[in-house]
Amino acid sequence: MSGVWIISENRGQSMELLNIGRQLADKMGMRVAALLYQDREHVEDYINHGADEVMLLPPLSSEHPPESYIPVIIEEARKGEPDLILLPATPRGKNMAALLAARLNVGLVSSCTVIDFDKGSKTLVMERLAYGGAAVQKVICSTRPAMATIPPRTYDTAMPETGRQGHVRELPSPSPSAIKIIERKVKEREVKDISEARVVVCVGRGIEKEEDLAIARQLADVLGGAIGCTRPIAEEFHWLPEELCIGLSGVQVKPDLYLGVGVSGQVQHVTGIRNAKVVAAVNKDENAPIFKAADFGIIGDLYDVVPKLISELKK
Repeated sequence: MSGVWIISENRGQSMELLNIGRQLADKMGMRVAALLYQDREHVEDYINHGADEVMLLPPLSSEHPPESYIPVIIEEARKGEPDLILLPATPRGKNMAALLAARLNVGLVSSCTVIDFDKGSKTLVMERLAYGGAAVQKVICSTRPAMATIPPRTYDTAMPETGRQGHVRELPSPSPSAIKIIERKVKEREVKDISEARVVVCVGRGIEKEEDLAIARQLADVLGGAIGCTRPIAEEFHWLPEELCIGLSGVQVKPDLYLGVGVSGQVQHVTGIRNAKVVAAVNKDENAPIFKAADFGIIGDLYDVVPKLISELKK
């Protein structure tokens, strides 16, 4: 048993992966190694939060785009023989995971929501959503190392432990890549990242026209939260940016309070709010699927209910 490796590019990803990585390593009697290629400022922090070893790759550059690190990681994996490699299910994380799995000739389970170790069979059992979130698929990865990507915010951040000791080492620079980065253009975000919001007010097709989004924004402001939407609002009507679309193929949110306003609650959307602590909804259709997922529900016209909620909350 060699250990659990996590590969990440920032502190938020690392802390979440260290949480599940440390849990699994303790069950398996292993060590945890963190392999980082950007976030070098928090090395000691990672050790305090569960890493036994931190391996550092050279910073990204035009000579070393992320893909050029693959041979270096492959070489380390062949020498270190990890039992499990975890990466975040972000665009870059999924790309890196696929490239690593192909080169190592091992299995890869994408977008895992649960990973556990069965001590009896000594196997890793992984769960992921299937059929648009309508079912849960259980997967046993028989190759070594097993590989999985984890959606952001699936796990809480790891808890610190005082007095932990760990080893830090620099990995060699990769050979110059055939891929050259000619220019970088930062994509300006139009909105804040709602995956970090404590309160999310989500609008659905019950909103009749774009101008009426103002009442949802007022409600979000009063609650100190952020506004989100269902896919039709972003993709069909283009009333809000796609970054605010919540659901299986959109953003996964984990707020203390989710409030759906005019949201029908199809399974693809509900999958994106499954980790919300409290789910509330306003819909005039008493048979709307959202009420099956809600802890609290108000059956009524949002144009009547929401202004009253705003008025009461302001008092």
